[in-house]
Amino acid sequence: MSRTLYRSRIERALPSIMEKIERAAGKSGRCAEDITLVAVTKSHPMSAILEVLELQVFDLGENRVEELRSKKAMVPDERVRWHMIGHLQGRKVPAVLGATHLIHSVDSLKLAKRLSVRAVESGNKEQVLLQVNTSKEGTKGGFVFPRMEKDLHDALTLPGLKISGLMTMAPFTDDAKILRTTFRMLGELREELMLSQLLTGKELSMGMSNDYEVAVEEGSTLVRVGTALFGERPLKSKDATG
Repeated sequence: MSRTLYRSRIERALPSIMEKIERAAGKSGRCAEDITLVAVTKSHPMSAILEVLELQVFDLGENRVEELRSKKAMVPDERVRWHMIGHLQGRKVPAVLGATHLIHSVDSLKLAKRLSVRAVESGNKEQVLLQVNTSKEGTKGGFVFPRMEKDLHDALTLPGLKISGLMTMAPFTDDAKILRTTFRMLGELREELMLSQLLTGKELSMGMSNDYEVAVEEGSTLVRVGTALFGERPLKSKDATG
């Protein structure tokens, strides 16, 4: 897709997305300013990024560490905040440290420990979210029962990490009841962890192109939207690993 076509697509889609976010936020007694739109640029070219930046969207999400670093090097704008939203392989931890504003997908205690060790060695704090498998789907990553409570508590006490909140992925379905249950569980878990005084970060990263309205109604503070904003990706990724 050319830059002109991206411009046309984004100029049509963005106002509609923001209007829907505002309406959904109102239903949960919040303002649209409480929600950050993360534009998922994975597999889209620089022309798409340049257009969305012109429209003042500065939070960009990528699934792959290599693609994130490559695009970041070509976008010197200091207003841009890069989000790592895809599965992060342990061996990619050194490459992701310091490259992101926020890692959404810390999906296991093992990965959290690896990030912690590397962050402490670098002398920095890495801002992350803990991914929870609230849908209990075997195909999705994240902290899951029966070890979830202990593993989450262990992760929350690790040095070198700033745990800014939680993240989840809902099943791909049009059933609003299933979506709502999946998202509500994450919000309830956040409240439980905050009451325990282990979790101080309030972020909830939940909701994508097909379900972000329900997610916002259930308290999402970060929605990860790609297809609804940019259209179908021109090149399909072979996988979604980081």
